Amino acid sequence: MQKSWKGQLAIALIYPNTYSIGISNLGFQTVYRLLNEMDDVICERFFLPEKVGPIRSMESERPLTDFDILAFSISFENDFIHVLTIFRLAGIPFFSIQRNQDYPLVLAGGVACFLNPEPLAPVVDIFLLGEAEEFLSEFVNIAADGSLSRLDMLLRLAHEVKGAYVPGFYHVTYHADKTIRSMDARFGVPEQIHRRYVSHVDAFPTQSQILTPDATFADTFLIETGRGCIHGCRFCTAGFIYRPPRFRSIDVLENGLRLAAQLTDRVGLVGAAISDLPDLNRLCQTAHELGIDLSFSSLRADKMTDDLIRSMVKNGVKTATLAPDAGSERMRKVINKGITETHVLQATESLVYNGIPNLKLYFMIGLPTETLDDVDAIVELILNVKAVFLKASRIRRKIGEISISINPFIPKAFTPFQWAGMNDVPSLKQKIRRITNALKSTANVRVTMANLRDAVVQAVISRGDRRVADILVLGEKYRWNWARTFKETEISHDFFAFRQRELTENLPWDFIHHGISRSYLEKEYSRALKAKPSPPCPIENCNRCGVCI
Repeated sequence: MQKSWKGQLAIALIYPNTYSIGISNLGFQTVYRLLNEMDDVICERFFLPEKVGPIRSMESERPLTDFDILAFSISFENDFIHVLTIFRLAGIPFFSIQRNQDYPLVLAGGVACFLNPEPLAPVVDIFLLGEAEEFLSEFVNIAADGSLSRLDMLLRLAHEVKGAYVPGFYHVTYHADKTIRSMDARFGVPEQIHRRYVSHVDAFPTQSQILTPDATFADTFLIETGRGCIHGCRFCTAGFIYRPPRFRSIDVLENGLRLAAQLTDRVGLVGAAISDLPDLNRLCQTAHELGIDLSFSSLRADKMTDDLIRSMVKNGVKTATLAPDAGSERMRKVINKGITETHVLQATESLVYNGIPNLKLYFMIGLPTETLDDVDAIVELILNVKAVFLKASRIRRKIGEISISINPFIPKAFTPFQWAGMNDVPSLKQKIRRITNALKSTANVRVTMANLRDAVVQAVISRGDRRVADILVLGEKYRWNWARTFKETEISHDFFAFRQRELTENLPWDFIHHGISRSYLEKEYSRALKAKPSPPCPIENCNRCGVCI
């Protein structure tokens, strides 16, 4: 039943990318459901238009300016740039200081924001940092109070809603070398913002609300199996900002499968490491009994048991994705991957022998301490995988394809590598040439490379402070001609993307409290530089990183 607009708090929920990408995002779908379940809220969806033209809501084709609040759900840093494009299309000033009470309040959340919101700090009025289920209702209770001025509303939100961050209430100063001197809170708001997280994820099943053939995962019902990861790979945000790791119970997940079976025969399990899920074999068996084909967002090579693989085959899996991430044993210790070449080769043999013909392998280049020998080790591992792959394929009398994805390392906030610099473009190009030249005559191996320009932009945003907003605005002006944009920026993009940072430097995101102690991240960085691995997170009864204290 469609709600009446009269007397409602009208929220425009915006995914700053195209419909096919945004409609597949479980966080976006969950927030849409939660908001529309509230009696005093009407929520309509917006996406980045695929063609030039006005931006209108999916539900009633209203413009953004008809709404009280513009709520951006941002999962990826590169979508920060699309926020400005949406403002331009709607005729809304970019900077919050340019918008008076006649314009909608601008809100942003999502994982990219609670990693580092600062590149959008001059643009967004308020961020909600953390998992939306935990505090959406608290925000709405205050935002729906029509008697409040905008300033009074923001003050109440900043004081009363844990996880609410109003950038305008914080003043940043800089040293002569352009690093941050201080970030000072005003009006008595908290010096640190504590990100919110859901303690018991079973209370909030996160799964598809809408199925459409136009989605990236067409007609596939997505189910989130849990949040976080126990392994603590030192480059990966999921292993740190979602601590403690939380898995959903098998009963809740099976209920999700039964709901999915009424709508489709395809289900995608989403999580940081699906193969760590307790009772995964039972879940696969339930899916098979329901006539569902399962796909998996991520699997670890050291968890590829024959029982799991046979369950995958029963569920129609044709391609398995593994992420060795590095080629040499030394580099896998640096990143704390926790798997060996033997794990990768054994997983390859078991997968192909048991009837999964295609493999996809993910690698990174440019990781801290990486040498050209480590780059050559990527090629060597791929060739070793190919040899095992061919042997097992011949036994099956069917040869599939190995797809290799090579991606540059991009330092991320709240990981042990947050101080490391990204490799510069010439170095990355050299490493890419080294890999592609070595593999160009290798049959049945297809290599794809990430776009380096996009990676550099992502690094600028990932590691940037609020001065990056000026770079983004200039980029929007030049319609994302980054060569021209970077040439004209006041602060070189090298300062944000490629610079190694001192452990004593004030980082743009230091004001966010995820529970992880800085000293723990420093120790992990030190261990990485010495190629020393660390044990996985035990989830409970531990005081190692500070989250569970």
